[in-house]
Amino acid sequence: MKDSEHPFFRPLWRRVAIVAVCLGWAVVEFATGAPFWGMIALGFAGYAVWQFFYLYKPADGGKASADTEPKE
Repeated sequence: MKDSEHPFFRPLWRRVAIVAVCLGWAVVEFATGAPFWGMIALGFAGYAVWQFFYLYKPADGGKASADTEPKE
């Protein structure tokens, strides 16, 4: 998740799915009696929320096209 502004993460459903998978993993770990790994998974979910919803800034589409045009 170092490159949270990668184009793969642009659709909202993908970012939500990643957080949901981490939360689901945490539930499974707690349900099977492994609280250590449950806390690790909750940490992943928290970090994903921080990166994908709090800090996330989608890349500007117009900026990329301006960089590819030749300058005179």
